[in-house]
Amino acid sequence: MKTLADMNAGETGLVLKVGATGELKQRFFSLGLRKGCEIKIKAISMAKSTIEIEIGSTLMALRYEEAKSVMVSSV
Repeated sequence: MKTLADMNAGETGLVLKVGATGELKQRFFSLGLRKGCEIKIKAISMAKSTIEIEIGSTLMALRYEEAKSVMVSSV
């Protein structure tokens, strides 16, 4: 199983599991990042420290460490 951090720019995936806890999980849910949603990787910073994703019409930036807590499958 791969994580959001393993994906490349332009790839689309389906969220299988959100492994975050507490405030981070609540933030993910409030922005639409939850099990079953489709996401697209818009951009990755040069140092791979930040990943920009699109969920529906919402753009969200995640730290690399946060992205490792989201399990995805390729679409």
